Amino acid sequence: MTLRVTPCSETASWNETVNRFRGHPQQLWGWGKTKAEHGWSVDRVLVSDDAGTVVGCAQVLLRALPFPFRALAYIPRGPQGEPGRELEVLDAVSDYVKTAHSAVALSIEPDWDEDGKLSAGLPGLGFRRSENTILIGRTLILDLQRSLDDLSGDMSKKHRQYIRKSGREDLVYRRVERAEIAKCLAVYKLTAQRANFGIHEDAYYLDIFDNLGEDSPVYAAFSGEDVVAFLWLSASDYTAFELYGGMTEEGERLRANYALKWHAISDMKERGITRYDFNGLLNDGVSKFKMGWAKHEDLLTGTWDKPLSPLYPLFATALPLAKTGMRKARAVVAGLKGRLRR
Repeated sequence: MTLRVTPCSETASWNETVNRFRGHPQQLWGWGKTKAEHGWSVDRVLVSDDAGTVVGCAQVLLRALPFPFRALAYIPRGPQGEPGRELEVLDAVSDYVKTAHSAVALSIEPDWDEDGKLSAGLPGLGFRRSENTILIGRTLILDLQRSLDDLSGDMSKKHRQYIRKSGREDLVYRRVERAEIAKCLAVYKLTAQRANFGIHEDAYYLDIFDNLGEDSPVYAAFSGEDVVAFLWLSASDYTAFELYGGMTEEGERLRANYALKWHAISDMKERGITRYDFNGLLNDGVSKFKMGWAKHEDLLTGTWDKPLSPLYPLFATALPLAKTGMRKARAVVAGLKGRLRR
């Protein structure tokens, strides 16, 4: 059966399709729109069978590259499609991307289990593993179909204690209004300065908030009018995905991040979402905090590339060097900004 790939230009129809196939929030229209406003372009495509029935879709992000590479195509946490047909959908999208965009490669980080049949089928479609990771495959995903008591029972004893402790503090936990985003970003800048990581300009985060709307809830712990901790999510009808977070020294002292995250998890469950993804585990303090929320870890399939050009081997060698240079440059800029704030 031949599958047909066609672009989609209708926001509501696109989001409905992504949610129908239990897609990830990074496949929603608003996420692609934000990326398109900050250096990428986006092509949202529907995949249909011979009868005209849509069986899958993919939001493809495109990044212009220096000559002679032209562009890199990237599908974050996609594609999505009818159960059992995801690989067919991906194969059709790959052919489309090669023809429509002349990309050097199609890079994917699907929301698929590492040890599942879908991951096992990727080499047969010409994909190879890549070390050029954007979204970390090792993560923690809570099953929100379980009761809150069961979820709490899987936490570490310390986490349960700190949730109770921070819940007793004179703090208010609630959704953040747009006018309060600046307070959260001020906390984020302090957090980035302490941990020495780079962040975007304020406009980027405001665009996420505006473009995703109800699909990008932000929660904060307030001490009076001050934000002492915040947690920023994105959410489809199926999956909640952590984007950003941070806290002040007062928030850390009060363990505000414990009750705050529990508040967000509970709210996502009440909304009917069934998966809560902590967005990556490393071997650092933040990951140690994340791992205390359950007794398990999850491993998604990671990053895969499909070469679409004879130049791919050169590109695969050059990209890690370019990324290292960009990280060093961002670290220098972050350090300079930190010194200027003092």
